[in-house]
Amino acid sequence: MQTAPQRYTITAALPYANGPVHIGHLAGVYIPADIYARYLRSQGRDVKFVCGSDEHGVPITIRAQKEGVTPQQVVDKYNAIIRDSFKDFGISFDIYARTSNETHRETASAFFRKMYEAGQFTEQVSQQYYDEQAQQFLADRYIVGTCPTCANENAYGDQCERCGSSLSPTELINPRSMLSGNQPVLRETKHWYLPLDQYEQWLREWIIEGHKSDWKTNVYGQCKSWIDQGLQPRAVTRDLDWGVPVPVEGADGKVLYVWFDAPIGYISATKDLLPGDAWKPYWQDPSTKLVHFIGKDNIVFHCIIFPAMLKAHGDFILPDNVPANEFLNLEGDKISTSRNWAVWLHEYLQDFPGKADVLRYVLCANAPETKDNDFTWKDFQARNNNELVANLGNFVNRAVVLTHKFFGGQVPAAGELTSADQEVFAQLADFPQRIGDLIENYRFRDALNELMNLTRLGNKYLAETEPWKLIKTDEARTGTVLHVALQLAASLVTLMEPFLPVAAANLGRMLNTAQGSWSTAGNPATLAAGHQLGEAFLLFDKIEDKTVEAQVQKLLDTKLANQLANAPVQAAKDNVSFEEFGRMDLRIGTILTAEKVAKTKKLMKLTVDTGLDKRTIVSGIAEHFAPEQLIGQQVLVLLNLAPREIKGIESQGMLLMAENADGKLSLMQPGQPVRPGSFVA
Repeated sequence: MQTAPQRYTITAALPYANGPVHIGHLAGVYIPADIYARYLRSQGRDVKFVCGSDEHGVPITIRAQKEGVTPQQVVDKYNAIIRDSFKDFGISFDIYARTSNETHRETASAFFRKMYEAGQFTEQVSQQYYDEQAQQFLADRYIVGTCPTCANENAYGDQCERCGSSLSPTELINPRSMLSGNQPVLRETKHWYLPLDQYEQWLREWIIEGHKSDWKTNVYGQCKSWIDQGLQPRAVTRDLDWGVPVPVEGADGKVLYVWFDAPIGYISATKDLLPGDAWKPYWQDPSTKLVHFIGKDNIVFHCIIFPAMLKAHGDFILPDNVPANEFLNLEGDKISTSRNWAVWLHEYLQDFPGKADVLRYVLCANAPETKDNDFTWKDFQARNNNELVANLGNFVNRAVVLTHKFFGGQVPAAGELTSADQEVFAQLADFPQRIGDLIENYRFRDALNELMNLTRLGNKYLAETEPWKLIKTDEARTGTVLHVALQLAASLVTLMEPFLPVAAANLGRMLNTAQGSWSTAGNPATLAAGHQLGEAFLLFDKIEDKTVEAQVQKLLDTKLANQLANAPVQAAKDNVSFEEFGRMDLRIGTILTAEKVAKTKKLMKLTVDTGLDKRTIVSGIAEHFAPEQLIGQQVLVLLNLAPREIKGIESQGMLLMAENADGKLSLMQPGQPVRPGSFVA
């Protein structure tokens, strides 16, 4: 029989500090990790839940360069946004640390140094691009050039973002440095490599044989694919001035590669959390269970590379499980930070104050545990209104409100229990074990569904017993019914807490009871007869159509902005002579009247004061403007266009408009009011 762990170290992937956290991160990593940690704490287990910002790497230096600030200023800004968002959302980290702090630098340096002195690295000399003006080697993202696949002139040295091709810097046509704009040259540089090929057999035994039955299928499958393809040495250092300096002689201008130093951040965070050597049992004692919560894009780092590092170092335990989730899409499209196609956590908390638990619920209920899933605002609304409000909230509200109404807010005594009452209590007793087993096996979506099944049981019981009617004929029996319902609600205070911590605390206030340990949940006598309840209030409220429509519109605006930003500009027309251009009489006019032309969709009849006269112009703008929007507007007018009859109206000129990539028209106007008839020169 397997011995129960003496303690648990739970890590959540370090979010990269060059942008905020979005719902994909929450669904993939932080909500499941928080549910697991909260559950274990309610079991009375020794838990350390650690996380922190990943603050090194090239993307941060690039953002700093674009914004004209230092890398430290970039990570300070986003560390604060991310840290505060997690806190406001209720993620219960024991510590949220940073990889730019001194503890981490010392820990990562010592980790590298021990492996280096034990001969665990290989040294390789390779040719890399170097900027002679900037006098530094260039990371892949600091090199741009023409993509050999699609001819995009601004492809990066590692990927073309237009066609998606993976590239190496030497594949670019006409490469240039992002630092100076000059063409870089190839120079030799030395780096240290982790020889993953030497750990291939061990990884095969440890993962492919050892975790065949307990790791998630998606995690196991990706690991097996990587190992079966054959592992290659991987550089652990790079030429950069932002990061943990390589702590050996001859390594000036080199730092630890961010993928190497970032997972060590879990260890340094635990050091920051605990005094002296108190951190060591959580990373070095075999009786500790280490669990990494990550997204699927981090599987190779946490299942293959970091374990190989830990094995090579020799002083640390290996992860027991890495329950990675798949990706969450948004409204049928892949979440993309570069396209701003995301629901950002800090913005959600501003737009939906007091509704952190609603998002926790929806993202867990729709979690991408085994395959990619989709978040939609309509589903968000439906789950809130139909499940949280109409099911969970309805059950506890009815139980508490009826108790206040019929029994002065005191828990009535249980009379003789019927078979129906006994069946409810028998089912209640099974829920803690069922929910707990599912959480222990990282099936959080199923565990949440079981929690809701308990509230469905409560609603069904009240619907069948109808205490609001029963009170008219049998007060004692009504008291028994409400007693049973309140005991279910009392168990919910504990069972809800890992999933919906705010709602659980609010329900505890309503019932005037504190959260108990997991082992006490399911007890049919949690609330004693005569116990005074707190005031009744709604745990959840409905979300209206206009609220989600505003969120959908925000996404549609983002999509439109992306389309406009990426839309190709039409090629220039043939040149005209200055004399030809000079023949056009362009003036400023003021629109005096506007009306739609009958029996047409596009045509608008305008009277325009040109300074010379007041003339009629027919323009195809009726689908873009209402008549009242146009009156009084100053516009650019081509006066000497030959008159033309349109729908029986003689049009004496043309308005100049700008057409966007989506076909929308905008008025061409002077920057400030001018006299009608003024020349456009």
